[in-house]
Amino acid sequence: MKIRNKILIYFSSTVVILTAISFTVVYLLFSEYREEEFQQRQKEKVQFTVELMTDYIEMSEDLSRIMDELTIHDFYDEKVLVFDGEKDLIFSSVDDLLIEGYNQILNKLSPTNRWIETKEEDYDVIGIYLERNQKSYYAVSKAYDAFGYSKMYFLRNVLIGIFAGISVIVVFISLGLSNKISKPITALAEKLKKFDMSSENITEIQTETSSYELKNLTEKFNELLKRTNEAFSFQKHTIHHISHELKTPIAVLVSELETLKNHANIEEIKTVLDSQINKAKSLGSIINVLLEISKVESGQEIRKQNIRIDELIFDIIQELKIVYPDFNFELNYFPDEIDEQRLNLQVNEALLRQALKNLMTNCVAYSNNSKAAIKLNCSSPEKLNISLSNSGNPVLKDEEKYLFNHFFRGENSRDKTGFGLGLVLTKRIIKLNSGTITYSNPSDDLNVFELQFLLS
Repeated sequence: MKIRNKILIYFSSTVVILTAISFTVVYLLFSEYREEEFQQRQKEKVQFTVELMTDYIEMSEDLSRIMDELTIHDFYDEKVLVFDGEKDLIFSSVDDLLIEGYNQILNKLSPTNRWIETKEEDYDVIGIYLERNQKSYYAVSKAYDAFGYSKMYFLRNVLIGIFAGISVIVVFISLGLSNKISKPITALAEKLKKFDMSSENITEIQTETSSYELKNLTEKFNELLKRTNEAFSFQKHTIHHISHELKTPIAVLVSELETLKNHANIEEIKTVLDSQINKAKSLGSIINVLLEISKVESGQEIRKQNIRIDELIFDIIQELKIVYPDFNFELNYFPDEIDEQRLNLQVNEALLRQALKNLMTNCVAYSNNSKAAIKLNCSSPEKLNISLSNSGNPVLKDEEKYLFNHFFRGENSRDKTGFGLGLVLTKRIIKLNSGTITYSNPSDDLNVFELQFLLS
């Protein structure tokens, strides 16, 4: 069912039902009020009748005058029976209306039970016990409230008319509201229907609405769209990375393994094999990293554990020492006295190891003095800053904005060969571990990569 129809049905039915309940309660309350008010009038009539009877007995006035006074309070259709203390009938009104159950009512009346009320069809029947001039009287009255029922019928018809009018108005208002509320949703659905996911330049969806929920929905969709586009882009370019970056080292491995056939010296063969083993391990690490990232891109949650970041960096330094024995990494802490708990990060160790190793390998490749500095800044209780700096040709200012783009190679990378998947993969890994990475060159021959991680 369309949301427009749901709004129309839910809103209009709710208002109509509440209106019907309210009018029904009003009608029932008025009916109850009419009954009680009419019974009180019956009681007053009975009391007045008994008073006239006692006055007549005491004053010996003419009976016709008394009956004339009684007719002043007559109802449209009524019957009054008055009994003495022995429950013998002493007065009956001239109406020929019958009170079928008056004996049962009379038997229930007593000095302790002075009031009984019941109904016979549309007639109100009451029984009452009275005391007048130290004498007891019992009376039963049956009457039809023609005026009261007339008012009830009028009220019923008015309420039904008002209910019908309100129902029609509510339906039209609901229709207008549902169209107004659903219009931006329908517009958003139409835009999504026409949206082309295969386009390279995907633009954000824009909606013209003042509704917070729809704005929030559009923002969340645009975020999802951005992440999906990034995932598709990364997946597409990963294939190019693999073919572009791995084919050269694999070809070198194959070539050097083939040359082993021409070596006769066992020591030379061992040396070449050790070199090939290190290269194969590096390729294996890269492939494992790609597999981990592909799991995350497919929707699996990244596995994280608590690690000491400085211990991980020391491990990477030891690995690189084997391949680059003449290169030196200097690790510094700031401030001098630190809280070691601020060195603990909740990250995926395999992924972060590859990212740091790639950055440190870049320090080796782009350094002009065979050394690099790594600084762990623990001064903030909320975040950990890691900076890697080396002296060498920096990235040009115009090229910095492209540094983390696919296939970008700056002027300073000419005649340089890499063995990793580049800064694009590194940035992706840092982001998956809830971190950020930036590049700067404070001086003409200084390259600085700064990583920032939020502490758990």
